[in-house]
Amino acid sequence: MPTIGSELSRRTFALVVGTSAAAWGLPAGAAAVAADRRPAVRVAAVGGLSLCGVWPLLAAQAGQDLGLNVETVAASPKEGILPVFVQGDADVLLIHASDEAMGLEAAGLAGPARVWAWNEQAVIGPQADLAQVAQARDGLDAMRRIAQAQAPFIAFRDPGSYTVVQRLWRRAGIRADAAWVRMDTAPTPQAVLRQASEQQAYVVAGHIPWAFGKMAAPGMQLLLRGDPHMRRPYVVLTPGPQHGASANARRHAQRLAEYLVSPTGQAALRAADHIAGGPWLFARDSVPFVAGETP
Repeated sequence: MPTIGSELSRRTFALVVGTSAAAWGLPAGAAAVAADRRPAVRVAAVGGLSLCGVWPLLAAQAGQDLGLNVETVAASPKEGILPVFVQGDADVLLIHASDEAMGLEAAGLAGPARVWAWNEQAVIGPQADLAQVAQARDGLDAMRRIAQAQAPFIAFRDPGSYTVVQRLWRRAGIRADAAWVRMDTAPTPQAVLRQASEQQAYVVAGHIPWAFGKMAAPGMQLLLRGDPHMRRPYVVLTPGPQHGASANARRHAQRLAEYLVSPTGQAALRAADHIAGGPWLFARDSVPFVAGETP
């Protein structure tokens, strides 16, 4: 039976090719030829953007609107795409806001980071759900229920999970206690749910990798999602003065970055997310600002 990922990949491919062809008044088979004639902008994107199907659709729309061939040259975890950008093999980097993103700017390899989208973290837990997280109103309520029940909770080492959990604990006034908080001892990030399954523990993890089978374990279920305060920002980075991009590549990269944060680009993001069966990604203005907190 086809998986959600394979079905979406086929649908995304058909939509991208068909949409690109329509924009140029060509049959679908000629879409690639038309794209090749446009100036190219090379993009390295963190894997979840392509995995959920949104980025391929958005890249196609951006290419139509800008008259560019938006070419995704790398899509993988950040450890895989950072070298591609640093070595000059990509002119645009789409990554979570992070120390690495700030380090690239400080080193002159990238310009200032701009938030253009968010993804979300979700609470995943055992089917027994002793803390009744499935009934929680939001992330704060979920964390309070887990702490009050002294239910096992894994402190996942993933930066996204860590940031969201620390934010929720701080806002809820929760002090982590070894009586119920467990260390993440999984050999890989993808294996943390297997540990959670074995320990009948809760964990906060990315919704996209969970939904597309990159993180799975028997007896675990999605219990809570949809809280804007459990989202993480994606930023767009363009070449800084120390990056090896040509003048033309810099100009095209800047145009794409400006498009992604513009009203037109944000509307295209929402449309792509809808077509891809979202919500997977959220617009840049979708998270309310809370004074004294960082994304």
